[in-house]
Amino acid sequence: MIVIPAIDIQNGQCVRLYQGDFAQSTTYDADPVSVALRWQAAGASWLHIVDLDGALAGRPINVKLIEHIRDAATLHIELGGGMRAPSHIKQMLAIGIDRVVLGTAALSNRELMRDALARWGERIAVGLDARDGRVAVSGWQETSHVLATALAAELSAEGVRRFIYTDIARDGALQGPNLPALREMQSALAATTPIPSLIASGGVYSLGDLHALAALGIEGAIIGRALYTGDIILGQAIHEIEG
Repeated sequence: MIVIPAIDIQNGQCVRLYQGDFAQSTTYDADPVSVALRWQAAGASWLHIVDLDGALAGRPINVKLIEHIRDAATLHIELGGGMRAPSHIKQMLAIGIDRVVLGTAALSNRELMRDALARWGERIAVGLDARDGRVAVSGWQETSHVLATALAAELSAEGVRRFIYTDIARDGALQGPNLPALREMQSALAATTPIPSLIASGGVYSLGDLHALAALGIEGAIIGRALYTGDIILGQAIHEIEG
């Protein structure tokens, strides 16, 4: 399993939200570029970036800063937040982002998702952010009536090969990942051949959590707040989980 450090960008700074609440934001570093280089030096092979301002605006906002991170770091980068038009995706891939994560668009604009998959294939992932099992959209500000598991099964049948599942109630809360929800997601995806990859996000705060996630057989685990608080030391986590 891959250990993936996260950088959430708000107003040009590295922050973490509590349960997706923009009113409960903690700033951990004024320079996301230095944070990216810190995680790279610790041995990370992938970096997960969320443009929080973009998620709210419905278009990429922190483009120049993300470009600076891309220029400074050599690790692989996946990026989400505000990717709701082909031009947004193309712009981010053009500056060297390895993988773009579609969130709201996967639910509200199926044609965009199909077009993106046709044009960019494996460089497109779908982020399924769930509150009480139902998909949240628009920067987590709205919760739909759509079950995340049902949407995952539907989208995997349409060719989505990678999902990033976030349990919003666990995100930034340091309460451990929602293992039952992840097992349900795995079951929902199991009917598709080939079975899509699954990356977990939300709640990880210990090495034990990472071992529990690895035991599920998923592709990766995203860690945010626990890295910034020191509950998890990234280099140690990578050594134990990735070998």
